[in-house]
This record gives sequence, C-alpha cells and structure tokens, in this order.
Amino acid sequence: MKKLSLTLLAASLAACATPQPQVATTPVPAPATAAPTTALVPLERDVHSYARPNEARVTHVALDLATDFAAKTLTGTATLTVARAPNAREIVLDTKGLEILGVTDGGGAPLRHATGAGDPILGAPLTVQLPTTSDRVVIRYRTSPDAGALQWLTPAQTAGKQHPYLFSQGQAILTRTWIPTQDSPGIRQTYEARVTVPAELRAVMSAEQLTPDGEPAAGGRAFRFRLDQAIPPYLIAIAVGDIAFRPLGPRSGVYAEPSVVDSAAREFVDVERMIDAAESLYGPYRWGRYDILVLPPSFPFGGMENPRLTFATPTILAGDRSLVSLIAHELAHSWSGNLVTNATWSDFWLNEGFTTYIENRIMEALYGRDIAVMLQQLERTELESEIAGFGTDTGETVLHIDLAGRDPDEGMTNIAYDKGSAFLRMLEHAVGRERFDTYLRSYFDRHAFQPITTSQFLADMKANLLGGDEARYAALQVNRWVFGAGLPSNAPVPASDRFARVEAQARAFVRGTPPARLDTTGWVTQEWQHFIGSLPDTMTLRQMGDLDQQFRFTQSGNSEVLFAWLRKAIASRYAPAMPALERFLTTQGRRKFLVPLYQDLMKADWGRQVARRIYATARPLYHPVSTGSIDQIVK
Repeated sequence: MKKLSLTLLAASLAACATPQPQVATTPVPAPATAAPTTALVPLERDVHSYARPNEARVTHVALDLATDFAAKTLTGTATLTVARAPNAREIVLDTKGLEILGVTDGGGAPLRHATGAGDPILGAPLTVQLPTTSDRVVIRYRTSPDAGALQWLTPAQTAGKQHPYLFSQGQAILTRTWIPTQDSPGIRQTYEARVTVPAELRAVMSAEQLTPDGEPAAGGRAFRFRLDQAIPPYLIAIAVGDIAFRPLGPRSGVYAEPSVVDSAAREFVDVERMIDAAESLYGPYRWGRYDILVLPPSFPFGGMENPRLTFATPTILAGDRSLVSLIAHELAHSWSGNLVTNATWSDFWLNEGFTTYIENRIMEALYGRDIAVMLQQLERTELESEIAGFGTDTGETVLHIDLAGRDPDEGMTNIAYDKGSAFLRMLEHAVGRERFDTYLRSYFDRHAFQPITTSQFLADMKANLLGGDEARYAALQVNRWVFGAGLPSNAPVPASDRFARVEAQARAFVRGTPPARLDTTGWVTQEWQHFIGSLPDTMTLRQMGDLDQQFRFTQSGNSEVLFAWLRKAIASRYAPAMPALERFLTTQGRRKFLVPLYQDLMKADWGRQVARRIYATARPLYHPVSTGSIDQIVK
C-alpha cells in the first residue's frame, strides 16, 4: 500500500482513519480547465462507507480483470466515472485488502492518492485526487487471496470435480474486497466488465452478456458484460467455472455445472409463471432477462438477488419443486431491493420485509392460498423463535436497527424478513388488498432505481396509502412496528387449517399412536416441516427410531425436512442420524442451516467435541460469510 504525505489530502486522511463522519478539505478554486461539475442529489450518510458522495460519487464502474486460480487473485483495472460537486478536489473510495498498484486519469496521467488507516469491519479509505479535465479515475489493483467477497473452489469442491470455480458474494459490504468503489447501497452505479478466464471455463455476471461464448485473449478467453441500469455495488457479481446453460422460457434460463443443470431446469420450470405473476401485481420486470445460477454447495445463502442472474444454493433442488419459494423470493427482489434499495444497512428491512411479503403473494398466485398461509405460519414460528432468542425488549428486534460500529451482516436476521413482512401484511389487512397492491405498485414506480430510507418510506406510506391521516397512522402502531422492539398487538396471526391437522397427528404420536397409523396422506414439504417442529423438543430414542423407520427422515433428500430432523436428532442425541448430520455439515455451506446446527451441538456437553471435529474438516469448504458467523460459535 502506498502512503503519501500530501498537503492536499492531509485533512481527508485524518477523517478517513476511523469510521467517523468525514471532514471535507478546504475548498480550492477550480482551474479554468476543470472537469464538468453537477448539483448532486443529497444522499443519506452511510456509517458503513468512507465515501463522501455529496462531494464526489462513482456513477459507473468499468472493470478489466484477469483471473488467477493458482494465486486466488483478480488483477486488472477499475475505471470509475465520477460525478462531482463544484470545488470537489478528491474522491474517497472503500477498499479492503486490495493492493493498489497505481492510479491515473483516463489519459494515463498519474493521480495522487493515499490509503488511510484500516478498520477491521470497514477496511481502509482510498482517497484520490480528482482529474482536472476529465471525469475518469483508473485504478490498477490486485485482490487478496482471502478477499471476503470471493470464494475460490478447488475442483474437488465442485460437482464435476474437474475444474476450479470462483464466485462472489458482495452483500453487505464485501464488494470493497474485490472492487475499489464507493461500497454503499445508496450510491447506485452502472457497470461494464471484461473478464479473462482459462479457456475451458466460462464467466457469468449480473449484467447483459455481450460475448456469451467468450473471445480469444491472452491466457484464455475473455467475456464482456454491461449493465446500463444503475445498481447498488453489492449487486455487482461474478462467477467463473465449468458452467452450462438451459433455457426456461423466452426471458429466463438456468446456469449450473453440467451434471446439475438439467435437474435444475426441471426444478425451475415455473419461473416464467412467477415473472408473469409478479408483473401482474407490481408492474413490469425492468431488467430484461431473469436467469438463475445454481452454485456449488458452499454458497452461504439460499439465494442472492443479483440483477439478471440470481445466485442460488443447490440445497433447493429437492426434486419435487417444493422449495421454489426461494426463487420467488429472489425474483421479488427485482422490485424490492434491486429497483428500490435500502439507502443504508439500518434500512435493510425495506429490502427483505417487502421481498418476503411479495414472495408469499407470488406463491399464492401460483400454488394457492393454502400453501401461502402455511408459509406465513412457518415465518411466524421462525420470527417468534428469533424474538425469544434475542429477548423481546432488545434492539435486535427493531426493524430500523442501529448498526453503528457493527458489521451490517449482524442485522441480516429473521427480524428484517419476517417482522418486516408481518408489518406489510398488517397494512394490507388494514386498508384492503386491492388498495395495498395499488399503493405498492405506485411506490415502486415513484422510487424506481433510487435508494430509500425508512423515514422516506414512512412519509410516502402516510401520504399515499393513508391519505395523510395522522390518527390512523398512530392507531396502526406504525412507529411501534418500525422503531419498537418485539411484535405489536396488531400483528396478524396466520392460521392454516392444514397445519391444524398436522398438529393433531403430532399430538397423536406423542400419545402413543404408531407412526404407521398417522394420517400423512398427500403432505407437502411445509407440512412435514411443521410436523417435525410440532414434536416435543426432545424425544426418546425409541420415538425417534420409530419415526425414522416409517418416514426415513435421516435419508431425506429435502434439505428443509432434513435440517428440521437433524435439530431434533441433536436434541435427543439420536445416534443413527449423526452420520447424516456430519455429511450435511460437510457437503453444503448454507449459513441458515449451519449456524443453528453448530449452535445446537455446542449447547450439548457431548456435542462440543463433535462440532469442533466436524468444523475443523468443513471450515475450508465454507464461504467467509459462513465462517465469520460460525467462528464465534465453535470456540
């Protein structure tokens, strides 16, 4: 890292050394040949970024990168287009672990730059003198082998076992570990890229593919991409590997390793219907194509809503399309999150609460109200469990969560998803579905391709949904929902008739009815999940064995059912399930599953040694997003 003693940058670097509000340098009159300036629309300050976007902000990123699988690095350039306010003389970028090899203007003239002191969460600011006659800053750099956003897989970690694989995960603030830009969700940027990879591999990105088959390049072949719609930087995404494609419809398809792609295409056959259902509710899909990339098992999330290319975990490939609500969720982000984006990570619930609500509406449109209500009830169960775990009166259960001084990843809990969704469902019940749908559609139109804060949303909702009625706003306990802990008294309580019948069967089993005599005819995944969840926290080994013999839970190929069963197995110390538990923990990296299972093991005296042994083997297989959570559990 190059550190320069520059009078021009001294005041800026002092501010950049810590994650505190930035102090602008003393304005210096711009020379007559200065680059064009503009009046920048003010943005909310983001405590998780060093950027000062009201002075100078990135509007476009052009990448030219080469992959090195042996070194586990990307090397090349990021050319940033910058909009600046009058008298702005420098721009502050976010970086973490990047080796800055040089900074120039668009014509190749060197620009003074300096890297500030680092912070373990935020990384380090990179302050660059702005060019006097252009709006381009070119940064030549190399990523670190342990960049938090990038996972480099060996062939053994892939389905095909023949080729290495690379994928990125930028949310929340990991894009700064592979791109030097202003890494804040409120600073939307268009982007283009040229990526050079080994000749036998294929690159895909969250953008339009300009060269689907690549083009010859030194060291392999190059792929070019472009996205003309501005997005938050956490949605810039890349994957490189042995990747095949199958079309699903006129504007959708699935990418995956060759051994997985056909089964994935069969699983996602309803994607075009999902797009149609979402459009009928909330307006046109504005991103061109909607494709899905099924990643290797180490992907840490269920899915990631990268525009035009959802990244998805293979754990949703159940073989019976029973887990496709995850795809409905990621598709819903095309409106809530990608189109209208949380301005800061304290506003994260505006992404996920809205998306969880819309996901359920898509599922209802395609598969009926029974399925939708069952999914709502599962959400409510998870939400109540999360609130109980945090404590009813703690700040962790607030929608507009305080994340100052914390990794924003800590705010990505079920509170944002399920309490946020319950809030919107309460509003729907209060004003009626037709009126609420009309409001949401107009909301997405009004704020399309813009960031939004919680206060801005509340003002919009009060004016355009409640007609400015302050008394009704208060009666609906809106501020209690958004800024208060726990669940308000007007939270809707979903009740599924099908789940009531499932609970009756669980009670019958506890009273002694043999599993073979239980009425489980026609049950779907959600009913099996609820059945396992309705059983006692701990059971006798005979009870566990009888259930397992009848329903073969330990051998289930459905990840959600298996996960629920393995939690019961740990609580009951059911030894026959332990090989399946170890196999599950060492063959997939989805954090939703990993964290509770390791927590359950660490709570048991006998389980701690098991957890540590398994984690020692599995940790190298997991993404940094997962290990960042599990390292705190398995000590």
